[in-house]
Amino acid sequence: MRYAYYVLLFVCVLTVSVMGFRGSRSVKPPLEVFPDMDRQAKYKPQSASVFFADGRADRPLPPGVVARGELRDDSELFRGKNAAGQWINHFPAAVKIDARLMERGRERFTIYCQPCHGAVGDGNGITKQYGMGVTPSYHIDRIVNLTDGEIFNTITNGRNTMLPYGDKLVPEDRWAVVAYVRALQRAQLGTVKDVPPSHKSELGLQ
Repeated sequence: MRYAYYVLLFVCVLTVSVMGFRGSRSVKPPLEVFPDMDRQAKYKPQSASVFFADGRADRPLPPGVVARGELRDDSELFRGKNAAGQWINHFPAAVKIDARLMERGRERFTIYCQPCHGAVGDGNGITKQYGMGVTPSYHIDRIVNLTDGEIFNTITNGRNTMLPYGDKLVPEDRWAVVAYVRALQRAQLGTVKDVPPSHKSELGLQ
C-alpha cells in the first residue's frame, strides 16, 4: 500500500510540473530528451565541406551511374540508331503506329513545329512573317530522303538554327511527330499508286 502512495505522489508531482509551465515563456531552448534526432550531423544541399578536396558537400555522380527507370537501353527508341550505331529507317518495336499515335503526333507538331515549318510542312510558318531565317520544306528531296532515325535525332538535338526538343518531348512523342511528318510528306508527294486498293473506289479511282 505504501508503494501505491509513492506512485500517486509521483504522478501528482509530474502533473503539476508539466501542467504548471504551460503557457509560460522562456528564453532557454526547450527540453530535448533525444537531441540527436533534431541535431544530427549532416550537410545541407549546396553547403561547403572541409572533408572533400573541392570544398563541396554535394558529390558528383559516379561514372556510368543511371537513375532508376532511366536506363534507356533501347537504342532504337531513345537514339534512333540500331545496335551497330546506324540510323534506322523504320519505327522502333516499342512504338505502335495507329490512329492514336498519329493524333498525338499532329497535336505535338501543331504546338512545337508548325510555327516555323507550317501546317503542311512547307516551311511557311508564322515565324516567316517576322523575318526569321528560311525554314526548309519537308517535301524537298534532302528531307524526304532522311531516315526516320535522322529525323528523330534532329527533333531531339536540333540542327543549325533549329533548337533541340529532347527536353520538351518524350521519346514516344518524338516518334509520333516523325510519323506525322511522314504523313505530311505522303499527303504532298503521294501518287495514285500509294492509295490502298480498298480506298480507291472512295476517291473514284476505279
